Amino acid sequence: MVKLQTIVDIKPSEWKIGYEDKILMLGSCFSDEIGEQMAQRYLHVTCNPFGTLYNPLSIAQAINLQSPISNLQLVYHEGLWHAMSHHGSFSRADKSEAENVIRASIETMQKALKEATVVIVTFGTAWVYEKDGKIVGNCHKLPESAFTRRRLTVEEIVEAWKPILAQYPDKHWLFTVSPIRHIRDGLHENQLSKATLLQAVEQLGDYYPSYEIMLDELRDYRFYADDLVHPSSLAVNYIWERFVDTFCTNPTKNELVLQHKRWKHEHHLALH
Repeated sequence: MVKLQTIVDIKPSEWKIGYEDKILMLGSCFSDEIGEQMAQRYLHVTCNPFGTLYNPLSIAQAINLQSPISNLQLVYHEGLWHAMSHHGSFSRADKSEAENVIRASIETMQKALKEATVVIVTFGTAWVYEKDGKIVGNCHKLPESAFTRRRLTVEEIVEAWKPILAQYPDKHWLFTVSPIRHIRDGLHENQLSKATLLQAVEQLGDYYPSYEIMLDELRDYRFYADDLVHPSSLAVNYIWERFVDTFCTNPTKNELVLQHKRWKHEHHLALH
């Protein structure tokens, strides 16, 4: 039989995910996609309390950030107060309101991290922007001249994450690299970035190869959205199914199917 795909070989995980677990998803918008798949099956999942974050150091800073919020970088730009550590969905015209939603997000993060049995982290890019000597999670459309742009090293990423893993040895940590290409950085620069992330993850722990699945098994633009950058819904579903095969037992797989049917029914009723 003619082979039409290069299948990524994934060994079954020694630990499994089930409905008894509490899951924290952090990182790029690929975390949001997989987190949504989990939510549609009623798994206990908290996804990106600070909003989408792309680089490994911003994600690490989000984990380490504690209240009070006096140490946060709040910047006023184009009529809104922005937290440089947070996604733009937390920006507000009123500073007190911005502080309130940011404070709530920190509390959500700390509660979810404390309770989580599984933490899944998706690194999106090794390119970072620094403002006043600090790496930011979001530029909030400030002028490019306000930032210094550079690429993280493998050593920087590993040094930031090793203490976190040591601090929470009771959790299953799973890392993945987003298959979404950051073409605004340039295609060559994107490849350098992904290579940096992959080398860092190699030193951190368990890895799920979503990046390799997208590039090798699904190497066709019909698996991309219209922007030719993000995976299509078909690709996300496929990567999700490979994830389930890797990390779920057969009884859990069956329950996922049943719960997804329940979600579809309830979602249909809500729309009508």
